[in-house]
Amino acid sequence: MSIQATLAGSSSTLHVLAPCCRRSARILLGRARSFATTNALSKEKLAILGSGWGGYRILQGIDKKRYDVTLISPVGHFNFTPLLAGASVGTLEFRCAVEGVRKYARQVTYHEAWADSIDFQKRSILCTTATPSPFGQDEGGRQKFHVKFDKLVIGVGAYANTFNTPGVKEHATFLKDVGDARRIRMRIIERFEQAASPNLSDTERRALLHFAIVGGGPTGIEFAAELHDLLSTDMPRYYPRIHKLASISVYEVSQHILGGFDEKLQEYASRRFQREGITLKKGHHVERVEETKLVTKEEGEVPAGLVVWSTGLALNPLIESLENVSKTKKALLTDGTLHVLDAQGKPMPDVWAIGDCAMVNDGPTLPATAQVASQKADFVTDVLNKLAKGRTPPDQEFKWKNKGSLAYLGDWKALYDRTAGGGGSASGTAAFILWRSAYYSLQLSWRNRITVPMYWFINFCFGRDITRF
Repeated sequence: MSIQATLAGSSSTLHVLAPCCRRSARILLGRARSFATTNALSKEKLAILGSGWGGYRILQGIDKKRYDVTLISPVGHFNFTPLLAGASVGTLEFRCAVEGVRKYARQVTYHEAWADSIDFQKRSILCTTATPSPFGQDEGGRQKFHVKFDKLVIGVGAYANTFNTPGVKEHATFLKDVGDARRIRMRIIERFEQAASPNLSDTERRALLHFAIVGGGPTGIEFAAELHDLLSTDMPRYYPRIHKLASISVYEVSQHILGGFDEKLQEYASRRFQREGITLKKGHHVERVEETKLVTKEEGEVPAGLVVWSTGLALNPLIESLENVSKTKKALLTDGTLHVLDAQGKPMPDVWAIGDCAMVNDGPTLPATAQVASQKADFVTDVLNKLAKGRTPPDQEFKWKNKGSLAYLGDWKALYDRTAGGGGSASGTAAFILWRSAYYSLQLSWRNRITVPMYWFINFCFGRDITRF
């Protein structure tokens, strides 16, 4: 009765609140209708394989309101590969070189899994979870599942090419992702701690502190430069008695380093490395890698505390397993619009391939770089977004625009080469400023746009942190 009396005595208040209540009812009703609509069910299913420069770029740019997007990748992040060399020696922290995939969890479905096979006729992908579970279906605790698709973008990248060299997978370290950078950083500090033991001779210390890099391409050269910066600027402070025993060697099978760069820039890099004490072993063939040494055809056994392997790319196991498609020993074949070609050489209308796992049939050989993968991703994203809006994409083929190549050489020096694209080149400090500016501008989140220059500044002021934990 008291409640009824209160309501009866407050008619004026109800009269004021009534419009608000009516508006709230309309909002709730609208939400209920939106929840019950079949629009979400009518969206086409887009599957993206890989979270590298190609797959992650499409994930960013695709119209997620018009596509039901599923991303499949064994790692839950995108690796900003140009910064991995710096992260491996403490110039940057590891999180500066990655972008999380889960930040799109409200808009897309993400499966941390490997894509094992693709059935193009049934439009289905067989996947295996990358994270073991106590409820897994096999002995390793992993589960298998299928993902259906209407449209598919393959951007799984490529694996490091070992050329079947014995011992590489067991004893060498690659530099393909942030996990590799972490292992390298730990190994460097570990070797210095071991060499600091009072029971070792200088010969044994030199063996532990010999860092061998196999491959004279941009990745190997930039890691050698970053490592030299660490050894010359920070290690004398932490290991004053043994830092001079450390050495760096770069093993390259050809007679030139940085093969894709202009010859004058190659010579500049070689001269600079020689002045800095980095040994360039050109024309050397590595035959075997062991735990504490590598074996070359020219020199025999060479002691090494760390071997970083950076010698090119090999076919991804998924691409190798695909049937009824056109491919080479290196990549899938696509037409000029980046559609995958079937076994008869005809384009598959709803399947695209981008990045290091694909190449254009009868087209120019493009470098396996982030720049090419990103431009291919932008091309496919534009096509997919136009298709989702019911518009026919223009009948034009992908064209790569060469924006130039960059390589860091250490001590605030770098190379910039755009001669192949009709531009110029630069070396030294000016190229270093361009190198840092370019990679800063390519950061994909505001978090890293803040943290990357912050760590560069901290490193400049206080040096690298070599704490091992």
